[in-house]
Amino acid sequence: MAPDRKLDPVDFLNLDAQLGDEERLIRDTVCTFVADKVTPHIADWFEHGRFPVELAGEVAQLGLLGMHLRGYGCAGTNAVSYGLACTELEAADSGLRSFVSVQGSLAMFPIWKHGSEEQKAEWLPRMAAGEVIGCFGLTEPDHGSDPADMRTYAKRDGSDWILNGTKMWITNGSIADLAVVWAQTDEGIRGFLVPRGTPGFSAHDIEQKLSLRASVTSELVLDDVRLPADAVLPEVAGLRGPLSCLSEARFGILWGAVGAARTCYEAALEYATTRVQFGKPIGAFQLTQEKLAWMLVELGKAQLLALHLGRLKDSGGLRPQQVSFGKMNNVRIALDIARQARTILGANGVTLEYPVIRHMNNLESVLTYEGTQEIHTLVLGEAITGLSAYR
Repeated sequence: MAPDRKLDPVDFLNLDAQLGDEERLIRDTVCTFVADKVTPHIADWFEHGRFPVELAGEVAQLGLLGMHLRGYGCAGTNAVSYGLACTELEAADSGLRSFVSVQGSLAMFPIWKHGSEEQKAEWLPRMAAGEVIGCFGLTEPDHGSDPADMRTYAKRDGSDWILNGTKMWITNGSIADLAVVWAQTDEGIRGFLVPRGTPGFSAHDIEQKLSLRASVTSELVLDDVRLPADAVLPEVAGLRGPLSCLSEARFGILWGAVGAARTCYEAALEYATTRVQFGKPIGAFQLTQEKLAWMLVELGKAQLLALHLGRLKDSGGLRPQQVSFGKMNNVRIALDIARQARTILGANGVTLEYPVIRHMNNLESVLTYEGTQEIHTLVLGEAITGLSAYR
C-alpha cells in the first residue's frame, strides 16, 4: 500500500516523480527567475503595453535561448526540459514565453536546421547569448492560415535577391536584429535572413492590443530589399521549411499553456479557500468545489499530454500531427480554466491585482497563433481520415 500522504493540489498526479534531476533543476531555476524578475512587475508591464527587453540578457544567461538546439553556444537540453521551461515562463506571462519561443524555435531553429555552416556560425552564438534578437516573418495581412498563397516575393537580380512584401503579427518584430522572412520565389518558398538596417526593411509596432500586451507585435515591410546570395537558407525549399519551424514553436506552446492554466487554477484555489461568504470560505460550497475539481482534472490531463509528447520528441518519434493534437487541446483547456477561474474570483477576476484576466486575454491570442483551432482540427481530420479538407 502506498504511504499515506497529502495529495498536492497542483501536482495531483505526482508527475514530478517522472522527471529527472536535471529536468527538475531547469524547471526550478526558471521558476525562481520568473518569481524574482517577472511576477512582481508583469501586471504593470501588461497594463502599459511594455515588453521588458532588458530581461533578454538574463534569459540568455540562464541558457534558455535556443536551449533545445545543440552546438553554437546553445544549451542542448532535452525536449522535456525545454517544455518545462516554457511552462514556467508562461506561468508568469504568455508574452515572455512567446519571446523565448520565437527566438529559439522560429528564428534560431531555421538557421540551425536549414542554414549554411557560415550562417550558423555567424548568427547562432550571438542569438543564444541574447546579443541578437530574432523574429519570424511568415504571416501576412491577407494570408494567415494559408501561407502557401503568400504575396511576399523574392526575385533574382544577378547574384542578389530583391524582396517585396508585408508580414503581419510578428512577435519581436521591431526589436529584432534579424528577421527570418519567408517569400515566394521561382524555386518555391524560400527563407531569407534580413538584418536590421537593411535598406527598404522596416518594422512598425501594432498598437491598441488587449492581448499579449507585454509582448512586441509588429508589421514588417519589405520594399525592394536587396540581399546577397548568401542570405537565403540553402537547405530547404517549399512550405516544409516554415512548417517545420511552426511545429517546433507549437511544441513549446502546448507546454506553455499548461503554465498559464496552472497559474489561473492556483489563483482560484487560493481565493476559494480565503474568500468568505455566507459565513464560510466559498471553497466549502459544492458549486465552487465542482469548478475546482474540473480544473484540476483538465490541468492534470494537459500536464500528462505535454509530458508524453515531450518524451516522444526526445525519443525521435513525435509527429507534427501529434503536436497539433497537443497544441489544440492544451490551449483550449487553458482558456477554459482561465474563464472558470474568473468566475470564482468574481469581480476581482477582472482586475490586474490577480493574474487571471491577463492570462485569459493572452490565451485568446495563443489560441489563434501558430495555427488556429480550426486549422489544427483539419490537421487531425486529415490524419485520421486520409482526406484533406483545406480547400
